[in-house]
Amino acid sequence: MTPIRTALALATLAFVFPAAAQEVTRIPHLDGEIVIDGVLDDAAWSQATPVELNYEISPGDNVAPPVRTTMRIASTRDALYLSFHAQDPDPSKIRAHLTDRDGAYRDEFVGVMLDTFDDHRRNYEFFVNPFGVQMDLIREEATGNEDDSWDGLWTSAGRVTADGYDVEIRIPFSTLRFRDTEGAKRWGVIGFRSYPRNVRHQIANVVVPRGGNCLMCQAAKFEGMEGVQQGRNIEVVPTLTMTNAQTRDRADGDWHGDGVQIEPGVDVSWAPSPNLTLNATINPDFSQVESDQAQLDLTTNFALYFPEKRPFFMEGADYFNTPFQVLYTRQIADPDYGLRVTGRTGSGAYGAFVARDAITQLLVPGVLGSGFEILEQPADVLVARYRHDLNASTSIGLVTTARHGDDYRNDVAGVDGRWQHGSHTVVAQLLRSDSQYPLQLGFDDAAPTGNAWRAAYDYETRNWFASTWHEQVDPGFRADLGFIGQVGYDKSLVGGGYNWFFDKGSKINRVQLYTDYDITHRFDGQLLERELEARLQANGPMQSTVGIQGMTRDRFWNGRLFGESYVNLFANATPRSGMQIGGNFRFGPQIDLAASRRGQGRFFDIYGNFSIGLGLSFNVDLFQQSLRRDGGTAFEATVLDTRLAWQLDPRQRLRLTVQASNVDKDPALYAHPVNRHARDVGAQLVYSYKVNPRTAVYAGGALGGFLDDEHRDLFASNRGVFVKLSYGWQP
Repeated sequence: MTPIRTALALATLAFVFPAAAQEVTRIPHLDGEIVIDGVLDDAAWSQATPVELNYEISPGDNVAPPVRTTMRIASTRDALYLSFHAQDPDPSKIRAHLTDRDGAYRDEFVGVMLDTFDDHRRNYEFFVNPFGVQMDLIREEATGNEDDSWDGLWTSAGRVTADGYDVEIRIPFSTLRFRDTEGAKRWGVIGFRSYPRNVRHQIANVVVPRGGNCLMCQAAKFEGMEGVQQGRNIEVVPTLTMTNAQTRDRADGDWHGDGVQIEPGVDVSWAPSPNLTLNATINPDFSQVESDQAQLDLTTNFALYFPEKRPFFMEGADYFNTPFQVLYTRQIADPDYGLRVTGRTGSGAYGAFVARDAITQLLVPGVLGSGFEILEQPADVLVARYRHDLNASTSIGLVTTARHGDDYRNDVAGVDGRWQHGSHTVVAQLLRSDSQYPLQLGFDDAAPTGNAWRAAYDYETRNWFASTWHEQVDPGFRADLGFIGQVGYDKSLVGGGYNWFFDKGSKINRVQLYTDYDITHRFDGQLLERELEARLQANGPMQSTVGIQGMTRDRFWNGRLFGESYVNLFANATPRSGMQIGGNFRFGPQIDLAASRRGQGRFFDIYGNFSIGLGLSFNVDLFQQSLRRDGGTAFEATVLDTRLAWQLDPRQRLRLTVQASNVDKDPALYAHPVNRHARDVGAQLVYSYKVNPRTAVYAGGALGGFLDDEHRDLFASNRGVFVKLSYGWQP
C-alpha cells in the first residue's frame, strides 16, 4: 500500500449512500488582509465561518474524536482561505517532519477536500502538515484513485504551538476549476485531520458511514464566492535542460556519447474559463529527475509496469481514465510537442491531446507474455475522451486513441458506462481496434483487428463487500498507446469478503476476510488459469497491519498445465514517529518459466522508511526471489533500493538513490545457455531548489555499472550529469 493510500484510508472507508438534502453553510467574504504565516492573529479571521471537526470516522465509527480541531473558511474575490487550529494534549508527541512536497502522508496533517462542481465525480484535496509541507491530490470518485502528480499553486504555512499546531491556507481560484455561474457557488466540502498515534485517527466535519461507494456524496454543502475572479489564468513555463551522458561496453573501453545536449522548451497553460484549460508545449521537458522503483520478477513473462512521472502527462491524467487502460503515456517516449485541452460541461467532462513522438514504442501483447519493441520512426498521436452524466447515478463515456506513422497505424475507439446507486456499482466498456504494422517487424498478422469488452459489478455495505466481473480480449486487439499486455483470452472472477469492526479501546480495530475465484481461457477454449485465493488481515496497535494470504492455481505454460500455490505472510507497523517497517514472506511450488519446470519458490521483501531529526529521511527496500528444483537452485535474484534525502529547508533538498541487483543461475539446470552470475549497480545524486512546483532548479549526476559471465569484474558502464531549470511566469 502506498503512503497516500495508507494515510488516506478514509478513501476506502468513506463509501456511503447518497445523502439527503443538507443544510448549507455560508462562506463569507473577507474584508481585510491575511498573511499566510501560520500565525492565526489576523483580525480578518474573525469574519470566517468556524467549522468543528466533530467526528472520528476511522477507526472509530463516527464517534467523538480524541482531540479538538477547528477549521475556518472564507473567501476574497481571488482566493479561498482556510485555517486550522489543531489542539493536542501533549504537543511534544506531534508527529511531523520537514519533507519534500507530497511526502508527509505519514505525519499529522490537516486539510480540505473540495467538490467544486458538487457532482460527486472529482475532487481536489489540499493537506498541510504542522511545518507547512504541502500535499495536493485529485481524487476520482468512480475509482477512488488519488493522484498526487497534480501540483496546484497555493500557499500554506504551519507552526507548532503550546496547545497543538496551527495551519493557514490560501488557494487561488485560478488553481481550481468550477462552474462559471453568476451569483453564489455551491461546493461540497470535507474538512479533515489525520492524527496518528498508536492508531491513525481520522477526523472530519461530517459523518461518514461505513459501507456504500461514494465519499463526496456525504460532503457538507458550502455556498458563497459571488463575483470571484480568476485573473488572467495564463502561465508560461520556459525550461532548459542540459545533459551529458556517456556509455561504454567494457572496462577498458572508451566512453562514447553525444556531448553536452542543450534542450530548451516552453509550456503554456491558459484557462479562459473555470471550465476549460488549454495546454501547449514545444520541445517539452520530459526529463525525469527521480529514479524508477527497482523491479525484477523472474516468474512472469509479461512486461513490467512503471508509473508515469513526466509533468505534462501527469497533469489532468484522470480525465482519460477508463476501465481498460487504453492510455499509458510512457508509450509516448520522445515527443517533440504536445497540445492538450481538458474541461467540464454542465453534465460531463472531456479531455484531448495531440503529440508528435520522435520514436514509436510498442508494447507487443500475447496470450502468455508481452514485451516492448521500438520502431525507429516518428508517429503522430491523438487521444480523446468524453464523459456525459445522464443523472447523479449514471454516466456514459467515449474514448479514442490513434497513433500513425510510416506503414504503421493503430486506432482504438470505445464506449463505456457506469451506474452507481447506494451499495451497487456497475461498470462496462467495449473497445474496437484496427492496426497496421510494418512487415519488418515479422508479426504473424500485420493487420490485426479485434474487440475487447469488460463488465463488472461491485457491492459494498458496512460489513459485506463483493464483486464479479468478466472480460474478453480478442487475439487481434491492440491498444498501442495503452498498457494491455495480454490478448486472446477471456477471464471471469467472483469474490467477496467481510469486515469485523471493533469498539474504541480494543487493540484490534478491524479484521477483514476476503476470497475470490477466477478462471481464464484462451480464445480457442484452452484453460490458461484456474485460481482460488483467500486473505485474512487485521489492523491493530502501532498502526499495524498483519495477515496471511494463500493461493492455489492451475497454470498453462509451454503446452501443459502446472500446479502452483503459495502462502504469503505480511505485516507492517509504525512503532514510533518517523518510522515505518514492514515485509512479506511467500513460499510454495511455482514454475521456472525459462525451463518449463516446477520447483519450490521463495520470495521475501523487507522495507523501512525512517525520518531522522527534522529533515533527514532514509528509505530502504530489499527483496529476494529464488527457486529450487531438480536438486539445485535454479535462480536467486536480490534487489536493493535505497533512497537517502536531506530536506535542508522548505525549498532545498538533496537526494541520493542507490539501486543494485544480483542474479545467480545454475547453467546445469537449463537446456539453453544462461548467465551464471549478473549484477547491476546504479547511483543518482540530485540537488533541487523549488520556489514552487513550476519554478525550480535540479542538478545531479548518475553512475552505473554491471558484470556478467563475459565481464567478470564490475565496471562503470554509464555515467552522466544534468541540470534542469524551469521558471513559472504568470503575466
